[in-house]
Amino acid sequence: MRIVRHFNSHPPPSHRGSTLIPRSNLGDIMLYGIILVMEIIFYIFIFVIGIIIGSFLNVVIYRLGTGVSVVRGRSMCFSCGKELGWYELIPILSFLVQRGKCSICKSKISWQYPAVETITGLLFLLIWMSGFQGIELFFYWIIVSILIVIAIYDIRHKIILNGFVYTFIILSVLPLIIKQGLQVFMMWDFYAGLILFLPFAALWFISRGAWMGFGDAKLAWGIGWFLGLYAGVSAIILSFWIGAVWGLGLIALSHIHRLLDKRKRFTMKSEIPFGPFLVIGTLLVFFFSIDVFSLTQIF
Repeated sequence: MRIVRHFNSHPPPSHRGSTLIPRSNLGDIMLYGIILVMEIIFYIFIFVIGIIIGSFLNVVIYRLGTGVSVVRGRSMCFSCGKELGWYELIPILSFLVQRGKCSICKSKISWQYPAVETITGLLFLLIWMSGFQGIELFFYWIIVSILIVIAIYDIRHKIILNGFVYTFIILSVLPLIIKQGLQVFMMWDFYAGLILFLPFAALWFISRGAWMGFGDAKLAWGIGWFLGLYAGVSAIILSFWIGAVWGLGLIALSHIHRLLDKRKRFTMKSEIPFGPFLVIGTLLVFFFSIDVFSLTQIF
């Protein structure tokens, strides 16, 4: 008997144009999709926590030094005095819905509100994505919140508040003590605060505050303890680079585009708060481990 085998060049009609996925692979794909969705939801959750804290930081920044309690009293429009409803206090969204204006008097709302909220949310998310958990997670959230207040308040008032910078210094030394112990931590990391403090203090003393504020010196002390000596020096150098680029950019815009009137034109002698650049340099080194000494080898 002759056995005849028929080989069809086309798949059965019911399977044409489709790819069969093994059930085991399909289950893995579904599981991966569920995990991905849950991660995205958790990312959003962390970001929302950050923008809520950022909204509170805005209250702190605006009310400090005004005699108004930070934790008591309803938020209101600074122009017409209208108390804000809950729907006008939703971080970021309220600003966008109201198009950056008060719903009653139509006065402009500062871009500081959504900016601080967004930055805080992103930094909180970065800290969580860096792998910190538990107490460490909350610790670095507090550190970042303090640095944000220091930077924004310095921009607005050209002063670094003692309460916040001292808190930053105290919190910065805690990891050295907790992780390594009082007697065994690296001596250079302990001296890093003083080493970074002294040049700034000298500039402040020699110039009588004209070149550098004493608050910047105290902030440098905290940066030394927070990052350690090597990374702290990188953060300081990076801060000067960023500050120089920013200052030159403002001068160029002032002269070329004439965005500011002649009385307020930026020059090399214009006063620019340095605290925000110290904070930016610190955060860049902390999150991305930037080593300026390695960067200089490129050139």
